[in-house]
Amino acid sequence: MPKRQKNAHTQLGPTAAQIFAVNDRLNQILLEQLDPAVWKAKPPGKVRSIAAIFAHVHNVRCKWIRLTAPHLKVPPQLNRAHCTPRQVSDALAQSAACCAEMLADAFGESEGRIQHFVRDGWAQPWPVGPEMLCYMISHEAHHRGQVCMLAHQLGFSLPNKVTSELWNWERLRKEHGARYGPGSVS
Repeated sequence: MPKRQKNAHTQLGPTAAQIFAVNDRLNQILLEQLDPAVWKAKPPGKVRSIAAIFAHVHNVRCKWIRLTAPHLKVPPQLNRAHCTPRQVSDALAQSAACCAEMLADAFGESEGRIQHFVRDGWAQPWPVGPEMLCYMISHEAHHRGQVCMLAHQLGFSLPNKVTSELWNWERLRKEHGARYGPGSVS
């Protein structure tokens, strides 16, 4: 495996935390727009309910924080069978803040505070690098897609305006204080 540059973990700087904040805003937008009737509706087949999917996203974040950044206080986990949309929204906000702090520690100026990303107890730790952020966002994007598909299958399709908003990273990045981003001239 090739060695990383000595300062590779600082190349993303505060951008990693901002990117994850945008990712969480996408989860919150989706939560806000879901029809309440779809929250615990029984999905077709043997798949998780929408409530269980959102609880899973939060609970996995808690695992990442516990395994990767033990110096941070881990938010309480959610019970996927009994959580409400409001509880999930609040829990996601808490775990997103902790994940952003973890990413800031990993990619920021506090060199050496976090050297490895541990995504699961069975998985080999990864050195801090862009893959950490990519993995975290890919995991959540996968589950957002599941939620959109399940809502559609259950007869509660999201309006095109909402699904389009889930792709508007430029506006969301600006809302989170990013001066530059995709499509901008620095």
